[in-house]
Amino acid sequence: MQPHSRLIALNILNEVDQDKNTLDHILEAAFTRFADLPQREKNLTFSIVYGVLRYRYRLDWILGHFSRTGTDKLDPEIRNILRIGLFQVVYLNRIPPSAAVHTAVDLAKTLKKPWLAKFVNAVLRAAVGKYPELKHPNVENDPISAIAVETSMPPWLIYRWIPRFGLSEARMLCNSTNDIPPLTLRVNTLKTTRSDFLESAGVSAHRMEATSFSPDGLRLDHPQELITAMPGFQDGLFLAQDEAAQLVTLLLDPQPEETVLDACAGMGGKTGHIAQQMRNTGHILATDISSDKLKRIHPEMRRLGISIVDTQALDLSRPIESSRTETFDRVLLDAPCSGLGVLRRNPDIKWKSSPERIAHCQIRQIDFLGRASQFVKPSGVLVYAVCSMEPEENESVVMAFLSDHSEFTVAQNAIGMSPHIRSLITPEGYLKTFPHLHGMDGFFAVRFRRCA
Repeated sequence: MQPHSRLIALNILNEVDQDKNTLDHILEAAFTRFADLPQREKNLTFSIVYGVLRYRYRLDWILGHFSRTGTDKLDPEIRNILRIGLFQVVYLNRIPPSAAVHTAVDLAKTLKKPWLAKFVNAVLRAAVGKYPELKHPNVENDPISAIAVETSMPPWLIYRWIPRFGLSEARMLCNSTNDIPPLTLRVNTLKTTRSDFLESAGVSAHRMEATSFSPDGLRLDHPQELITAMPGFQDGLFLAQDEAAQLVTLLLDPQPEETVLDACAGMGGKTGHIAQQMRNTGHILATDISSDKLKRIHPEMRRLGISIVDTQALDLSRPIESSRTETFDRVLLDAPCSGLGVLRRNPDIKWKSSPERIAHCQIRQIDFLGRASQFVKPSGVLVYAVCSMEPEENESVVMAFLSDHSEFTVAQNAIGMSPHIRSLITPEGYLKTFPHLHGMDGFFAVRFRRCA
């Protein structure tokens, strides 16, 4: 018998808590296993998983008022069952509260402990009737607690953001992380143009419009079909990529006939954009520590009509072998990071991250940047990018790198970028984007130039 959406959601949330895989990986594995699940059930599973992860702090705050056992002391599975039930009550108006409670009790029964089902029933029934009456923390007396409950953000992040952004803007940033982001496409200019695609695409969405900053991007609000089923996808006319990620390649500014190293290529999103900018001439070497990710690059390049990409495994956490003497005109390091700039798409990150994890990322980023710099030719370009807005992963990494590599300087001129895009670059030469200000992921990028 095939499991229903709430049970699948519970298993996904339990696996997220174990912190062994990314949410994307867990979801892909789950829906590969249950490929025949009806689309309606898939949609509900997505809604529950993302909803619980977005609003977990507020859900736990509510539950804490109706459970004698603190939520932090509950068995993790029971805690997730309560969250699933309460999320439906508070945020999914189309589901009657009685149905949300009943299905949560059924989930508790699968654990084969009768008293747990009674506990879940009692807590949720009490919460259904009284949660609207709960008094929230006062923002004037306790702004961190108030914003944490209101926006369902970890207090430690709010504690960091208020001094940097101010109370009002920090609150806006927190709220923006709970927004469902639009689907952003990048048109493949090797095969079409954005204007031609807009006229002839036939993509079904409530609205499709050109992105504000990227010249190749399109924003789709509420697409009515999977991206792989959209007209033109199989022909390689486009792919999904957030606007901020598209700007990173524009900052790199690769030129036709050049040699480029994409040092942490992942599955090749930016690799393909680099090839577009190079008009599919020259040579790109895409490297990554994960051979599984690299295997996906070649089929994607074929779909996009790109023929200048080779792949090779490279572990930047280890010293570069002296035998590797190849250098490149341009090197892109899209470094592993905390991911705190992509909370709209990956809400699990805010519960996995911590100041200690940020500090760990910073150490790796400095190491990776130093090693990637070895591949840059004299007068060549090196771009460092992360999907994080945190200073430890941004300016601090730049300063640490420059202090040890006097042969590099920050290239403050934004060659090849329109005046509109230049507005996102600080006087220091840093490209910075924020979800609450620009409607795109939070990214940081900087372009270095090596001395001749």
